[in-house]
Amino acid sequence: MTIELLRHFYRATDPGKPLLAQDPEDQKLYIDFSEVRGGKIIEELKGNITFFSPDSPTCSLFTGHIGCGKSTELLRLKLELEQEGFHLVYFESSQDLEMADVDIGEVLLAIARQVSQSLTDIALVEPRRLKEFLAGALEVLNSEVTGIKLNIPGLKLLGDSLGDVGMASDADKFSLYFSIGEITTRTKSDARLRERLNRYLGPQKNQLVDAINQELIEPAIASLKAIGKNGLVVIVDNLDRLDSHPKDWGRPQPEYLFVDQGDCLNRLHCHVIYTMPLGLKFSDEYGNLTQRFTDEPKVLPMVSVKLPDGGVCETGMNLLRQMVLARAFPNLNESERLEKIPELFDSPQTLDRLCAISGGHVRDVLRLLNGWIRKHKKLPLLRETLEAVIRSRRNEMMMTVSDADWELLRQVRQSQKVSGADGYEKLINSRLVFEYRQDEESWFDINPLLAEAKEMQD
Repeated sequence: MTIELLRHFYRATDPGKPLLAQDPEDQKLYIDFSEVRGGKIIEELKGNITFFSPDSPTCSLFTGHIGCGKSTELLRLKLELEQEGFHLVYFESSQDLEMADVDIGEVLLAIARQVSQSLTDIALVEPRRLKEFLAGALEVLNSEVTGIKLNIPGLKLLGDSLGDVGMASDADKFSLYFSIGEITTRTKSDARLRERLNRYLGPQKNQLVDAINQELIEPAIASLKAIGKNGLVVIVDNLDRLDSHPKDWGRPQPEYLFVDQGDCLNRLHCHVIYTMPLGLKFSDEYGNLTQRFTDEPKVLPMVSVKLPDGGVCETGMNLLRQMVLARAFPNLNESERLEKIPELFDSPQTLDRLCAISGGHVRDVLRLLNGWIRKHKKLPLLRETLEAVIRSRRNEMMMTVSDADWELLRQVRQSQKVSGADGYEKLINSRLVFEYRQDEESWFDINPLLAEAKEMQD
């Protein structure tokens, strides 16, 4: 029984698996942290669509540290909006895009691809202009320079020379989803082809948005409403994982996509939610970002494990305990789970050590716990093994911390603030500093894993 419990506990603490709102078993593991995250962020996103603007397009940005639980919350939002009668398209952009090199045209094509796939049972208008865009892209890729010969039904090559590309007359063979997928799959893995595609799409981005709106989104919404749906919502996840390195002309990718191209992202005629890199909130361009979008980005902060005055946040600690225990005992209630602590850990204090050292970062709790189980290989888990896992993780983090970073970290610990000055964006992106919310106000603290480093000792 102990071996079976250990294996189950290990599988259930996979840090890379978001909880699926429609899965009854996953929902037994879900913990509502809104009380210690400064409010019900997902309810705000939902209300913006269902209450304030059900019939008008909305565009929202959602951010937070990678691994803090955004995907789990967005999947829960997806289910709730579906229950409100909306048609939902949720997708992870990292499956369609090369996150180290993303351009606006690729993002728009990815959205069009996912929307069209979700509407295969609904008759839409002939996407004439979109077919022209794709035929042009195919012509660019199937050139003598690239040496590529990519054939797509409905967008056939009619000859071997450049310019001999046309659209097949049999419209039934054409699939918008398939055609975009063939093009983007090929370009995702080839930087040379991706550059040629983006050079073609970039100058026509506004026309591409118009075509998506007029030939895909607007007809889709009309058809959806005809069968009793309330509208269309697109959730583009994982754009918060966008690489921050600069484009060829020196502009950091997040600023290029969300600031320079923010107007395009905001012009789709349906409800759209994009995840956004948290570092943009601390960029000098944040003011320009907020001018591109109606609402300021919604932030999902850390689970509070301590208070600004240094005291323990008992509510947050209790919720994290329940999150851990639910992974082993999903069918028990809260009090019954607490009674099971001796089966999993050598003491309640050891469990509290795990929760506290995570800083309230949900994925870090699971990552440390999963590594701890793998290292110890038996129950109950011992404190000394946890400390070894903590030291190993701390050493990994410290490899990237410069002397200037340590100085900034000491300033954050003292002031509990982060400004837009150079350096802070790295601290946020690297999860060296965490943001917390209390009573509608935010405060910051350094990652507890680093707080115990000798460089942070006065």
